Amino acid sequence: MSPDAANGSTLDPLFQPFSIRQVTFKNRFMSTSHACGLEEGGLPKERYQRYHEEKAKGGIALTMFGGSSNVAPDSPSVFQQLYVGDDTIIPYLQEFSQRIHAHGTAIMCQITHLGRRGEPYAGNWLPTIGPSVIRETLHRSFPKEMDADDIVRVVKAYGAAAKRCKEGGLDGIETLANSHLIGQFLSPMTNRRTDRYGGSLENRCRFGLMVFEEIRRQVGDDFLVGFRCSVDEAMEEGLSFEDSVAIAKIFESAGHIDFFNGNYGRMDTLIGLATDNMPGMASPIAPWLQVVGAFKREVGLPVFHSARIIDVATARHAIREGLLDMVAMTRAHIADPHLVGKLAAGREAEIRPCVGATHCMSAHRPACLHNAATGRETVLPQTVHPSATPDRKAVIVGGGPAGLEAARVLAERGHGVVLMEAASELGGQVRMGAQASWRGDLIGIIDWRTNEIHRLGVDVRLNTLAEPEDILAQAPDIVIIATGGVPDFGWLDGTQHCTSAWDFLTGNAPVGDEIIVYDGTGRHPAPHCAEHASMAGGRVTLVSIDGELAAELSYAERAIWKRRGYELGIHMTFDHRLKSIAKTGNRLTGVFINETTGAAIERTADQIVVEHGTLPMDALYHDLRAQAANNGVTDLDTLLANKPQPLTATPGARFELHRIGDAVASRNIHAAVYDALRLCHVM
Repeated sequence: MSPDAANGSTLDPLFQPFSIRQVTFKNRFMSTSHACGLEEGGLPKERYQRYHEEKAKGGIALTMFGGSSNVAPDSPSVFQQLYVGDDTIIPYLQEFSQRIHAHGTAIMCQITHLGRRGEPYAGNWLPTIGPSVIRETLHRSFPKEMDADDIVRVVKAYGAAAKRCKEGGLDGIETLANSHLIGQFLSPMTNRRTDRYGGSLENRCRFGLMVFEEIRRQVGDDFLVGFRCSVDEAMEEGLSFEDSVAIAKIFESAGHIDFFNGNYGRMDTLIGLATDNMPGMASPIAPWLQVVGAFKREVGLPVFHSARIIDVATARHAIREGLLDMVAMTRAHIADPHLVGKLAAGREAEIRPCVGATHCMSAHRPACLHNAATGRETVLPQTVHPSATPDRKAVIVGGGPAGLEAARVLAERGHGVVLMEAASELGGQVRMGAQASWRGDLIGIIDWRTNEIHRLGVDVRLNTLAEPEDILAQAPDIVIIATGGVPDFGWLDGTQHCTSAWDFLTGNAPVGDEIIVYDGTGRHPAPHCAEHASMAGGRVTLVSIDGELAAELSYAERAIWKRRGYELGIHMTFDHRLKSIAKTGNRLTGVFINETTGAAIERTADQIVVEHGTLPMDALYHDLRAQAANNGVTDLDTLLANKPQPLTATPGARFELHRIGDAVASRNIHAAVYDALRLCHVM
């Protein structure tokens, strides 16, 4: 616990109120606007609202929503955005604002026009628009150059959208400039115009100034208006820090905005998103905090900022040193929406940490890699409540993320829990993953759960290879098998010649001079093995069955692994399936089948490392099934209905038996903790 927290939250700078115009924020914590993926037809319905309400329940001062909410029909939804371009959204905003205000939390929406960042084949199939005909790499659009009528139309659309937000009861809005339409006019990289909207810095500001003037005209003075803008585009042809400061001063002087929300870098490439704009665990903590602090020293208006500020100490530093006025811990609140309340109550050690895995930025957003309740607030609890029938005896076998989550949840329910783990430490496969050059923070998933189960009094037994008699000797009421899996090689001809990714990464197999790494999953282990081999001095070829590297991962993770591959000189081949391995003298020959043409090719190396997921380690589960009250069957309809499992298969049997995580099938960490939470929170 921090000294400030120990003396009460009133001494902590993070808990000092802050006011802008008529709005007072009860503390300095906020969550920035993001496309959370929960919209329904462009509208923020119950799931969307409940996701944000959980942060309000948890004590946050400001939740901003609607990342890239579109103001006009030629700004289409390309990543599940809201649509604020007509009045349909107003009643949903009214319901939303009432829900959030009930907890003393402020609420704002981000409104925008994507400009060239849209897609011409999305939504209404309208051409994208921009200041100049310069293609965007990421969304692949060649925009139409905006004429005077387009400019007038879009300016009015911004103002009308802001007015709808005010009519919806919100406290304010912000516009997003960086890489979006306003920013495209500001940046010399995307604005090559020679009329009054291009050329000089003042001319490039003209469109944005017109937007804010129209917004203020439509919403009046009793509504907050913010500018989420670049503090440095970090590219040769883009806006420098000095340019960004000059732009901010022009907008500040116009008198229509109330705060800045500082962004760094670019959003028009995958690597820009992954490393600059929304950095994950491959980046340092709060990488742009100092530059945003320098920006704040140059302007007079309040400054907000979000970029991998994931821990309370960094947030407190940002406020105490005057680097920010409001500190945005967006992904930290995805990991733990009750972060603020826990801190205020002196329970900082119980805050679930954001590890920067960027799973919340994947196609499954806003699902946190190790908080399965986030985004599922209508069906799963963020706080596990005590059982109406506590003190059942639970035995969990396996101390990876699935077993640890089951132990945590059952202990929170008030049951007596014994956790048996064969290894000398908890963590399972996560410990291997955390050895990668940029994935060390992954161990936070294990460390947090380890701390929680010790706090809750779970009986942890390491170095314990459980047999059926060991389980039965505990006289359990609940048995959870979370034993994980073993590398899957049964499909491979010549399996005796390959090296498993596990042996390779744990040091049980030496690194050869020339190595082929085969990726049959598109997950982390294969690129991790390739990195490990290359850093050990090997000449590495990575061969994948997929058409791209790390196909199963989020775009941010793919971008980082791709960068590592280029940095290390790893040769990569895609669309090839490993068929067989044979020994050729003191070398190995792998036969690979081109998935597109069917042609076979041979490659030789000193070593072939194979990643193909896992097969369930489920012998213990099958040994116990006949003695279980449910025959080891997890009834899916009951599971999805959030009800206790039926125990009618074996009359008179005492315990129910379930298996979770990779003990069922080879999947990721989120699937493992999701299995555990939704099964155990009703036990």
